[in-house]
Amino acid sequence: MGAYFGVMVLIGWWSHRRVGDVKDFFTAGGRMPWWLTGISHHMSGYSAVLFVAYASVAYTAGITVYFWAFATIGIGVGVGSLVFAPRWNRLRSRIGVASPLEYLAKRYGVSTQQALAWSGSTLKVFDIAAKWFAVATLLHVFAGVDYNVGILVTGLVTLFYCTVGGLWADALTELGQFIIQAVAAIVMIVVVLGKLGGVEGLWTMWGDLPAGHRHPTTPTYTTVFLLVYVLVKTLEYNGGMWNLAQRYMAAPSTHEARRGAVLSSLLYLFWPMVLMFPMFAAPLLLPDLDKPENVYAVMTTEFLPPGLIGLVLAGIFSHTMAMVSSDANAISAVITRDMIPVMSRKARAWTDAQGLTAARVTTVLFVLLTMAVATQAENLGGVLKIVVNWVGALMGPISIPLLLGMLPWFRRCGARAALTSWAGGLIAYALVYYVWDVSQTWLIATPVLVSLTLYTGLGLLASERTDAVDDLLTAIGEADDKEERTPSQDVRGTTARV
Repeated sequence: MGAYFGVMVLIGWWSHRRVGDVKDFFTAGGRMPWWLTGISHHMSGYSAVLFVAYASVAYTAGITVYFWAFATIGIGVGVGSLVFAPRWNRLRSRIGVASPLEYLAKRYGVSTQQALAWSGSTLKVFDIAAKWFAVATLLHVFAGVDYNVGILVTGLVTLFYCTVGGLWADALTELGQFIIQAVAAIVMIVVVLGKLGGVEGLWTMWGDLPAGHRHPTTPTYTTVFLLVYVLVKTLEYNGGMWNLAQRYMAAPSTHEARRGAVLSSLLYLFWPMVLMFPMFAAPLLLPDLDKPENVYAVMTTEFLPPGLIGLVLAGIFSHTMAMVSSDANAISAVITRDMIPVMSRKARAWTDAQGLTAARVTTVLFVLLTMAVATQAENLGGVLKIVVNWVGALMGPISIPLLLGMLPWFRRCGARAALTSWAGGLIAYALVYYVWDVSQTWLIATPVLVSLTLYTGLGLLASERTDAVDDLLTAIGEADDKEERTPSQDVRGTTARV
């Protein structure tokens, strides 16, 4: 573990030399090759929550967790490779955008931009806090480390490399973390197959599990829940989670952004099954476990020798550090580029050096805040409740104006539609969560469907189309011959620089 943390710090220090201004810090200067874009996008998309909250669902309900938690992402990112990835890239290359929310001031106006910035940043505080607590839970089970100490150690290491190295550090550490994770996952599968009697356990195991564990849907995670999650994850993983939009923006061309998105989509469809196979087999190996959320940690400590336990633990840490560092970079971009300049005239006149300093200070303060909230995660309902019930439900109202506002089919939707859909989705969530007693399916579905209906309905009934919006959508929607035909030249140059 010490060696792993040391490598992360060294990568951060090396990346520090590649950051000369704010655009380098937030979008890698548009020089990130497609394969690094894809792996970084994938690794930024999930955390140690997989080994705690999702492991618990795998233990109690079976394969359903793969379909609604990961296959939906693979489908959504595949759609985004055609629709959203090129538009995010053109926002950087043609409009000069360095923050995912920066274009909203032109699209809807400053008021709408600020509403989405403040609400999204607040939601991310709790989302990242859940990730810290998930890692602390695993560290507590593995080594008896106090929860708060686990949050502190992981947070400080992550804070160092993402603060000094920006998006370059995030992406390069995610590449290293993916390799470590792959080795750790293969080790666990080999050990579990040994317990199951050999390689044939890959296909014979399913018949020995409880019948409900083989079904894509369950009474709790219904077909409607799965379909709504496709919509939610399409929005969330194509820019609703701002850090993932940055990956598309960092690619050298739209062609490379698309290729990176396709790679990430394929990884989401395949790789989670590799990671979660031991969790699906756990009911056969650890029946009657008291705390299902500890299943992966218990399997690791019981089945692996100490040296390999450290490897697996490093792989688990890699998920959370990848996601949190990229989230922190994205939130810092929004705060530095979109929120502070609105509140301070001096910030509008910052030099590149001052802007870079502000970005780093903002990152530090944001991560420290999430660490403080993480110490109260149990009082907030636990990891699964925060990630699914809060983040999953509220992501739609925040994402719909951001993502759909980039598409020409919604050019009639303006500030009124954006603010109404955002507020309507949040109010709908408050009603189904605090007032009405509804199933988890409708808890997730209601906010995003209300928001989508209001946004599209107001665009149709009360058009706010303007020439400025038409020009913006044309700029980010139309490909030119050079952009689509000569990406290889950009990639060769980028790879050489990397």
